[in-house]
Amino acid sequence: MPPPLTRIVDQHKREPSRTGSIVITVFGDAIVPRGGAVWLGTLLAFFEALDIDSGVVRTAMSRLAADGWLERSKVGRNSFYRLASKGQHIFETATQHIYDPPPSDWTGRFELLLIGNAWDREAARDALRDAGFGSPLPGVWVAPSGVPVPEEAARAIRLEVSAEDDNGRRLLSESWPLARTAEAYQKFMKTFAPLSDWLGRGEALSEIDAFTARILLIHHYRRVALRDPLLPAALLPKDWPGQAARRLCGDIYRALLQASEQWLDQHAINESGPLPAPGRALARRFRD
Repeated sequence: MPPPLTRIVDQHKREPSRTGSIVITVFGDAIVPRGGAVWLGTLLAFFEALDIDSGVVRTAMSRLAADGWLERSKVGRNSFYRLASKGQHIFETATQHIYDPPPSDWTGRFELLLIGNAWDREAARDALRDAGFGSPLPGVWVAPSGVPVPEEAARAIRLEVSAEDDNGRRLLSESWPLARTAEAYQKFMKTFAPLSDWLGRGEALSEIDAFTARILLIHHYRRVALRDPLLPAALLPKDWPGQAARRLCGDIYRALLQASEQWLDQHAINESGPLPAPGRALARRFRD
């Protein structure tokens, strides 16, 4: 494992255990584009490269299945996992948020949602946050006009507001922790810039190292990107680092993609055998 990747792995080990979150990253980034199901042994082989014990992985898989994120099937003594229906819509929304270019057709208006007390506010809150809405006050949510409203908040009172005046801009500044998100983007770039430089010199990674680097790249990037409301550039600070972080992530991702996919070709299987080839959408990720 080359030094830049070793440092990323070591930094990851110093953080609180997030094995279940990495499993979700593996499914969303690598398994869903190739049919959606994978053998537990494939996941164990990947986590071995991260020096994460198989018992920890099995426990994380069991918890994700118990929480309704994954479904398990067995063929003989082998276990296979795929996304449950609970996670499919969330994955689709997250995939667009992470890999697609930010929207550029902002109308200058914002969607304002008022959540009442007569129904499940907690479920609506989680869904709205995952969809990119911010909240300046309890029960009040805001996002650029055109952002899809999740089903869990379909009964909210919906209004449109303008961000052209000072009150509108104050609403935005109090709805999202932009300073904290900017700091997280800067930390992401500091962590992965050495790997980008190493790859830029023409250095090559082994297939398992390329897959490991790809998953950790997206694991770290998505934690920041999914907190980013993707506000119109006109409303962001002039030194906003989101665009630079996306470019860095995309450059590294494209450099890792071929070798990482070759590792899946050789080591990843589902109930029927080798995973099917990915569709064209995989090659279009991070293409603006």
